[in-house]
Amino acid sequence: MQPCLSFISLQGKDNVFVNVVASIQYRALADKASDAFYKLTDTRKQIQSYVFDVIRASVPKLNLDDVFEQKTEIAKAVEEELEKAMSAYGYEIAQTLIVDIEPDVHVKRAMNEINAAARMRVAANEKAEAEKIQQIKRAEGEAESKYLSGLGIARQRQAIVDGLRDSVLGFSVNVPGTTAKDVMDMVLVTQYFDTMKEIGAASKSSAVFIPHGPGAVRDVATQIREGLLQAAHQ
Repeated sequence: MQPCLSFISLQGKDNVFVNVVASIQYRALADKASDAFYKLTDTRKQIQSYVFDVIRASVPKLNLDDVFEQKTEIAKAVEEELEKAMSAYGYEIAQTLIVDIEPDVHVKRAMNEINAAARMRVAANEKAEAEKIQQIKRAEGEAESKYLSGLGIARQRQAIVDGLRDSVLGFSVNVPGTTAKDVMDMVLVTQYFDTMKEIGAASKSSAVFIPHGPGAVRDVATQIREGLLQAAHQ
């Protein structure tokens, strides 16, 4: 079995030059040995001529992308033409392959740039989508954190109100003659002085100006009482 490589350069339908390399495997038939020996003086050139004729008739009708896609059909057309032609000379075509399709170097470079740009566009879209998901998840996490923080503060304030109410009611029952307002004033004054003590005892506390005196304590007590009563009412 003899190999034969055929190389041809031609222009496609989209005016792009392309180089096509075909590989032909052929052999002489035993019962037609004399025809194979005497009828052809240069078998390779004859085969190449038929290959060139078929490829010239096929490739110029196709765009570059179609040439790649229809490579098998082109090889089959070449093989059928060779079978009919070379059998008369005592040869059998064993296999026909289009082994390479090489566009012009400038076209090849442009195709590589197009593919690279397409891949970069896909990568940019994927990156943007990932960042979008991260921002959404981050916002959802912050919203959930703020919601839970607000819920905790509300529960804390409600617990303070409930504790003060229970203290006032218990003190009023155990100490005859006291009203809820008296007990509340006493609790608030105690809380006020405890706060002043903690501010003064803090190691990193800076200067804090707080109105002080009987009148100031009364104003603070009034404001706190109104706020707590309003929270309890709500």
